[in-house]
Amino acid sequence: MSEGKGLIRAGSRRGVDSKKVAPAERVSGRLSEPTMCKRCGAVLSGRVWRNEGKVTSAQIEGAVWKECPACKQIAAGEYYGRVVVRGALAAGKVDEIRKRISNVEAQARFTQPQRRAASVERDGIIMEVFTTSQKLAHRIATELKKAFGGKARYEWSGDGTLYAVWESD
Repeated sequence: MSEGKGLIRAGSRRGVDSKKVAPAERVSGRLSEPTMCKRCGAVLSGRVWRNEGKVTSAQIEGAVWKECPACKQIAAGEYYGRVVVRGALAAGKVDEIRKRISNVEAQARFTQPQRRAASVERDGIIMEVFTTSQKLAHRIATELKKAFGGKARYEWSGDGTLYAVWESD
């Protein structure tokens, strides 16, 4: 029986750094656990930021209080996703669109607290949503397309940001 290419390639470790480090750790060093975000309350557990439902007093007492990467990003005004919402339908259903964006963000934030809508701004008939991740911006544009119809267009740039446009018919 011959092995598939996937199994052969899985065994190859050429060119892989054995000391893998998360991007946030490269900049600021590894944080001690538990670390809690002083802005949003997210908890660093198992090297991953999580929204803990119930935090015990022992966790709070032993925790180091710092800002999580998403809160730092929002405070600095940085974003990795931008969704532009435009069209006649978008101008008429602003509240429904804001509610849908909020629901998509809440769903993403439930499992991954680092994915957030940094700001939702409206200028006349155009609405812009800035997010902390590309994936959340992509998901927002896709969900608006599913809920209200229209067209979604995506453009990834070389610096790691996503520019998505959702236009209603």
